[in-house]
Amino acid sequence: MILRRLELGAYAANCYIIGDETTKEGMIIDPGAEADFILKQVKESGLTIKVIALTHGHIDHIGALGVVKKATGAEVVIHEQEAAALQRQPFGLELPKPAPKPDKLAKDGDIIHLGKLEFKVLHTPGHTPGGMCLYTKGIVFSGDTLFNFSVGRADFPGADFDQEIESIWQKLMTLPDETTVLPGHGSQTTIGFEKRGNPFLHGER
Repeated sequence: MILRRLELGAYAANCYIIGDETTKEGMIIDPGAEADFILKQVKESGLTIKVIALTHGHIDHIGALGVVKKATGAEVVIHEQEAAALQRQPFGLELPKPAPKPDKLAKDGDIIHLGKLEFKVLHTPGHTPGGMCLYTKGIVFSGDTLFNFSVGRADFPGADFDQEIESIWQKLMTLPDETTVLPGHGSQTTIGFEKRGNPFLHGER
């Protein structure tokens, strides 16, 4: 697997470029800012981007979506309960350009195919109603649901902290302990590490 992590924009959000080494089919997860830099990295990787997957619709994860979509022609995928968020940001924030409409609305359990790679959609509501993570063997892209020793904030409109914690336990903590967690912000971690020590997961539920 080809994998690059880019830390982008004022919010230091992680964007991931993933690809199949054989077919060179690629996917971008969360193009939040700095479209030109993302596209430069794509060119260097030698990938043809087929899919742009959005873990959720907040501005720091979709800010460069329009430019990247236009440049690559890739299919935009977001969870079916999150599509409206592309056009409506919380707290009066505005996108630099209107976001394009999604090409595909995903639901829990869907599979995104990328050459020989498969990514399973895990619906993890809580940070946002339609938040989703993507799981492939050994790796989960957790968006703003789960971080290294933290979880996504739940003070946005539509957020629900209790639901988020339940999502994490039901969808993420059931993955193998050795699974690498690649979050929407900050450094990577593992399911086992978070299961043992994440303070947000061990209060009363």
